[in-house]
Amino acid sequence: MAKRWLITGCSSGLGRALAARLAAEGEQVVATARRPEVLAELVEQGRGNLVAAGLDVRDQAQCEAAVELAVATFGGIDILVNNAAYGQFGAVEEVSDSELVAQFETNVFGPWRLTRAVLPMWRAQHSGHAIFVGSVAGLVPFPGLSAYNASKFALEGVAESLASEVAHLGVKVTLLQPGGFATSYSSSLVLPSQRIDDYAPIIGGTLSGVQGMNHAEAINSPELFADVVWRLSRMEKPPLRLPVGPDAEYFLSPAYAARLKEYDDVIEAGHHTLA
Repeated sequence: MAKRWLITGCSSGLGRALAARLAAEGEQVVATARRPEVLAELVEQGRGNLVAAGLDVRDQAQCEAAVELAVATFGGIDILVNNAAYGQFGAVEEVSDSELVAQFETNVFGPWRLTRAVLPMWRAQHSGHAIFVGSVAGLVPFPGLSAYNASKFALEGVAESLASEVAHLGVKVTLLQPGGFATSYSSSLVLPSQRIDDYAPIIGGTLSGVQGMNHAEAINSPELFADVVWRLSRMEKPPLRLPVGPDAEYFLSPAYAARLKEYDDVIEAGHHTLA
């Protein structure tokens, strides 16, 4: 039976590849982007299975309107994919308050408000699946991506908290942890208004790496991401966290191990007590 999807950030990259794959599989998709005109080709290829909507996840009214469109067009939503995001570059000292707030508005507050908008429907139908597109950067801190790291770390908390709140209602939650993908991420990277030369030796490599992601042959394709999400949607008991891409394990396994070792070392040394 076809599932009904609402997907954010479909103008390019992961969201676009996912929307195209789902429509081809006969799923019913509301694909969104801040500029819906860029989705015209997707709509044509969708052959009635896909409709487009303008959605800026920073706007509560637009979030509610997208949900209403999904209900009016397909009768509801089974799966929400919170994919829209961008990367704010800069060391902690370089990133201004306004730049930090903007980063969280899109990457954290947007998914929160859109999920909040679908939850009444899911509580009523005792089903639903919230998928959050996180990142290995939600566990691995990359120098120069302090604001982006912080937003993806926060998204981990949102997903895990939500999962504990809605499991008894039949609602599922999955946080995806993608590695590097050949997308337009580098073109959406925002540089800070202030640059401090002292940080260049530390964060310069991160900037070069991100800017080269579109051209790296070894980077995972968006179609791989779409395939993983498609298979995830067919699982009766989907995992809370799901690494995506062969390189995700390369980043995540040592990060988890390092945290556990640090914890064990602190406990063994007795630093956790005042005695």
